[in-house]
Amino acid sequence: MEKLSISDLHIILVEPSDTQRKIITTLLLKENVKEIDPVSTLSEARSAVKAHGADLIVSAMYYEDGTALELLKFIKEDDAFKSIPFMLVSSENRLSKLEEFKQAGVAAILPKPFEPLHLSRALNASLDLINHDELELDLFDVHDVRVLLVDDSKLARNHIRRVLEGMGLQRIQEAENGAAALTLIKDQSFDLVVTDYNMPEMDGRELSEFIRFNPETTHIPIIMVTSESADSAHMANIQQTGVNALCDKPFEPNEVRQMLSALLGN
Repeated sequence: MEKLSISDLHIILVEPSDTQRKIITTLLLKENVKEIDPVSTLSEARSAVKAHGADLIVSAMYYEDGTALELLKFIKEDDAFKSIPFMLVSSENRLSKLEEFKQAGVAAILPKPFEPLHLSRALNASLDLINHDELELDLFDVHDVRVLLVDDSKLARNHIRRVLEGMGLQRIQEAENGAAALTLIKDQSFDLVVTDYNMPEMDGRELSEFIRFNPETTHIPIIMVTSESADSAHMANIQQTGVNALCDKPFEPNEVRQMLSALLGN
């Protein structure tokens, strides 16, 4: 399958403000996007997606008839559309509101206003989700790498799985929290664990401590995925548990590719 470039993207832009719609359209055109379908409401966005799909959705957070979270869930819960990357553009800075989108698997979150550099990075992160580029490893066949993916959000697991599968990882098992993950770890062997931090029953820190301090599993590389700031009180000493790498949500393919090359290439 031929890889898409930014100029190949068909974007649905959902923005209720005429002024903001014009500004974002202008910036997208400057990035060499050629096909932009502007709409202003949730209803119009759903109709546009149903009518002709999209390569990427770029959306404000609030519309007069709903929210971007409703649109995102509409897309992610439909097999025909769930692979469409979703980019949020919003002046919202409340962590609780942004957390919902991070857990739902957005490709990128841009502030308002944003710099062209931010837009370029977000567009390229979205392209990485669309274009599958297998990871090449010296010591492993990437298809044989056994991955345990742990996250209490099904939408987040779906997004992370898609990123990993796009790099050629095929043997992925899922668990919805640390306790469920331990059950699998005790019965099976894994080459990599990718775990969320905040989870019920057993969180990512407790799971990582068990893996690292158990002689039978101490060798397994651990990537912890979190929407918390890397300098937050919770995360300040998380690597003392033996986590090999910290990865922010949204889960960016390029960042993950570099981590996997480092962790599995040695």
